[in-house]
Amino acid sequence: MPVHRSRTTGRPRLAAAGTLLAVLSLLLTTPGAAGADEIPPRGSAHLGMGVIAHDGRGGLPHDSRVVQTEGVDVSSHQGNVDWSRLWNSGVKWAYVKATEGTYYTNPYFGQQYTGSYSTGMIRGAYHFATPDTATGAAQADYFVNHGGGWSRDGQTLPGVLDIEWNPYGAACFGKTQSGMVTWIRDFLSRYRARTGRDAVIYTATSWWTQCTGNYSGFGASNPLWIARYNTTPGTLPAGWAYQTMWQYTSSGPIVGDHNKFNGALDRVAALANG
Repeated sequence: MPVHRSRTTGRPRLAAAGTLLAVLSLLLTTPGAAGADEIPPRGSAHLGMGVIAHDGRGGLPHDSRVVQTEGVDVSSHQGNVDWSRLWNSGVKWAYVKATEGTYYTNPYFGQQYTGSYSTGMIRGAYHFATPDTATGAAQADYFVNHGGGWSRDGQTLPGVLDIEWNPYGAACFGKTQSGMVTWIRDFLSRYRARTGRDAVIYTATSWWTQCTGNYSGFGASNPLWIARYNTTPGTLPAGWAYQTMWQYTSSGPIVGDHNKFNGALDRVAALANG
């Protein structure tokens, strides 16, 4: 590399490459610099937040002979949603984030929950679980009290327990596998006692295996919503022979998260009606 001399002093000066290396070194050691791991703010979690980071992303699903019904899920990240546009694109059902822990409610819940209903969609609410902040029963109560209830109107799906990677700390929220199973059971039991419905469980097989020991005890009563951004749902958690719903991408049209219900629209309605 040639050495350049100052026109005024004649002394050598650093070439641009050396300066660039110094700047890069500073960036890498500065808190908050690009590439540094950052913990998101509480309340910002949403369905599938950790799927790409932990399970990766593959191709889109192949065409299937099984009739499937397109759906979406949304949270505050989507803001005010254009539900008419989604309906016209073929989306017929939706889930809306209502709550997280016992400390957060989605500020866009009204527009999203009512707006999807008004277009004719069958819709429901979901709760992002944080088992390290409150009991399962307390979080189920908070969820039901803030939009997560159920009514037999033909357009309201049972609530969803979103249980997946912890975006704020340890993947399993500091729980042992048996402790996690107990927490989930407490949430599901309280939700059923409050609403008369069995909640849907949203999760990813790799997380379920790691954090519950691949527990098989909920498959007989709680529908499964599996997260896997690939051409097939892949291996399901123990206890479920099939998934009821499948979140297959986070980069679909209009809102990002898109899903397939494992059946025609009348089966979506059947789940809503209990």
